[in-house]
Amino acid sequence: MDLGQTCWRKSSYSGGDGGMCVEVALGLPGIVAVRDSKSPAQPPLATPSEEWRNFLHAVRRGGFSG
Repeated sequence: MDLGQTCWRKSSYSGGDGGMCVEVALGLPGIVAVRDSKSPAQPPLATPSEEWRNFLHAVRRGGFSG
């Protein structure tokens, strides 16, 4: 899939200092793409939309807190 014209959105949890930034591309057919904003030329991680929703739900419930 060509993601060259994809609109990427930076995570609201990413800092403004150019450090640990995650960008997400939504609105793709059946998938969500995630990439490191510092390395946009690298291939993004693509996951099925349903799995992304499950991941976000687990994060919101605190499922990954240490």
